[in-house]
Amino acid sequence: MRKRQVSATRIVAAPPEKIFELLADPSKHPLIDGSGTVLAAQGGGPERLTLGSRFGMDMKMGANYKILNTVVEFDENRLIAWRHFNGHRWRWQLKPLEDGSTEVTETFDWSTARIPLLIDLSFFPRKNKQAIDKTLDRLVNLFQA
Repeated sequence: MRKRQVSATRIVAAPPEKIFELLADPSKHPLIDGSGTVLAAQGGGPERLTLGSRFGMDMKMGANYKILNTVVEFDENRLIAWRHFNGHRWRWQLKPLEDGSTEVTETFDWSTARIPLLIDLSFFPRKNKQAIDKTLDRLVNLFQA
């Protein structure tokens, strides 16, 4: 069976609690977005995400659009994932390291998508892998001393 996810990992010079606070605040997502598609959190959503939270984002890929996300995985300071309308997930895993830094893995997982074959055949896996690399680089730079 084909693996239906792409991911990357970086070491970030910050404890998981600080990184998680950024990830759990939708208004901060544009700060780290490496795809160039995340513009802003929509008003009226939660300031801090928890399991089951629904939050909207203003996006741009060619044209402007809005997308609604639902938090479907949540373990405080260790794991957060949200899914879009098609069911694919964006997952962040944080592993504390002995030196006070954190191993951060971001994953685009379309194994949970309604029609994963459509994503298999699209440019999204390759494009999202490139965006993940850029996003993690931005996260590393954000927490550099």
